[in-house]
Amino acid sequence: MNAFLAIDTTTGTSVAVVAGDRVLAEINVDDRMGHSENIGSALAEVLKRADVRASDLTAVVAGRGPAPFTGLRVGIAAAVAFAEGIGRPLFGVVSHDAMALAAFDAGLQATAEHPLLITTDARRSEVYFTLYSGLDSHGIPTRMTEPAVAKPADLEALLQERGITAQTNDVTMSAAALGRVAQSQLLVGLVSDDVTALYLRAPDAVEPKARGRIGKAVS
Repeated sequence: MNAFLAIDTTTGTSVAVVAGDRVLAEINVDDRMGHSENIGSALAEVLKRADVRASDLTAVVAGRGPAPFTGLRVGIAAAVAFAEGIGRPLFGVVSHDAMALAAFDAGLQATAEHPLLITTDARRSEVYFTLYSGLDSHGIPTRMTEPAVAKPADLEALLQERGITAQTNDVTMSAAALGRVAQSQLLVGLVSDDVTALYLRAPDAVEPKARGRIGKAVS
């Protein structure tokens, strides 16, 4: 059985075990502040519901965001540790790709002129966004833009400037969709082992400036 464990903490905590198009189990915890508290129990429960042992898994998939860094790093760290613990490959998938797949699965049709716009909360009165023109021949969402961050008014101005009438969809993050994207990418050799967090901002913390000298130097 080609079973993948998928982990995403870009919004709440979502974990799933997928095998091809089959979702063996999925757990979603809608708590955007308790990722560290929820991830361990969610992982244990999803394996139990899927009736799969950790050693039965063939790969682990981490959602890369974009998302605020604090929550995002919990899922990536858990995926890294799990993959290392069972000696299986670790893959990274852009979380917006999974959301796009869920929207297309629900029947949404998109084109380059009327693309799907996926947005998620970036805090600071901003949103993360990615545009998709549909699915490729392998069933993988096709990005028109790379993930970026902007204020809603600036995003609207950008779309108007490019003459784009975007479609939106109220899909939520799903680790099952994340795993399915990774499996489709693996089949055509496009899967990536890059699990770098897509925070898309400079870190909040900066090194303090050197203090200026006060008074005269004493020789």
